[in-house]
Amino acid sequence: QLQLVESGGGLVQPGGSLRLSCVASGMTLDYYIISWYRQAPGEEREVVSCISGSGGMTNYVDSVKGRFSISRDNAKNKVDLQMNGLKPEDTANYYCAATFQPRVRFVQGQCPPDKEAEAWGQGTQVTVSS
Repeated sequence: QLQLVESGGGLVQPGGSLRLSCVASGMTLDYYIISWYRQAPGEEREVVSCISGSGGMTNYVDSVKGRFSISRDNAKNKVDLQMNGLKPEDTANYYCAATFQPRVRFVQGQCPPDKEAEAWGQGTQVTVSS
């Protein structure tokens, strides 16, 4: 059974950087689209970014384009989200989710619906504040 664990969250000042990691166990990540979501208190969960199983295609929500970068190392069963130029509005609990790519095609410009995810991590808190 695929399990995901996020790490790397913390408190950072505006303009700062954090690198989140999503590490998988139980199955290889090669065939999974990995998406990063975030949810702030009182807000709906939103997708931030996603990456195809090979790592060759990525998508980002407009609000993080140019600031966040998603990458993966399938040999380490890991997907990272590098977050630069952090803003207070980036404050949220960040989750990774895995979607089986042979079943859900990766579409350039959008991430898979969250209902298609087969595994979710517990989340890591990111707080951007001075």
